[in-house]
Amino acid sequence: MVKLTKIYTRTGDEGMTGLSDFSRTRKTDPRIQAYADVDEANSAIGVAVALALNEFDEDTLHLLSQIQNDLFDLGADLSNPLNEYYEYDPLRVGSEWIDALESAIDKYNGELGKLDSFILPGGSGLAAGLHLARTVVRRAERSAWHAIEEYGTEPAKKGHHDGGVSVVAVRYLNRLSDLLFVLARYANIKHGGDVKWVPAANRRERPLRVRQVSDE
Repeated sequence: MVKLTKIYTRTGDEGMTGLSDFSRTRKTDPRIQAYADVDEANSAIGVAVALALNEFDEDTLHLLSQIQNDLFDLGADLSNPLNEYYEYDPLRVGSEWIDALESAIDKYNGELGKLDSFILPGGSGLAAGLHLARTVVRRAERSAWHAIEEYGTEPAKKGHHDGGVSVVAVRYLNRLSDLLFVLARYANIKHGGDVKWVPAANRRERPLRVRQVSDE
């Protein structure tokens, strides 16, 4: 059980912070950037969940709640360098998590019409929130790959703290961004469908109007 009795510690006032293996690193470390972006992605999904309460069914809300919990574990994964030996088993993203995301993508995509155009990140407030979360997840994925470029994907030898980054965690982020895209389209079904991109030539032939979204 996690118990937080004090919010500030002053241990980061010199620009350093702790990883999950109790090693210290700079706050600009690519590993820190990666799980910080995951935290931001989780917050963005939280906003979408708040907007989804009267829009999505219970199963879809549960899926988003599960993803938020997954992202907490994923952040712990990224903050713990791979090692050949652990005193306690660390939280790690499993390949079955990715399988679950792919199953969800297939399920919701099966309820959507064929995608015949690029779409704009908007429509209903919920769809816009999911698109925003999708872009933050994409950034988190890029940050995680940056960390892999820095540290690789191999475990450190016993007693060392220079281990790599889990590729499975990064793949989860990739599939999650795909799922959020599909869910954003799904959220717009009862609000007129996709907001399609209008190429520049067509935009100049006719005026654009912002679509009104009904509260009903």
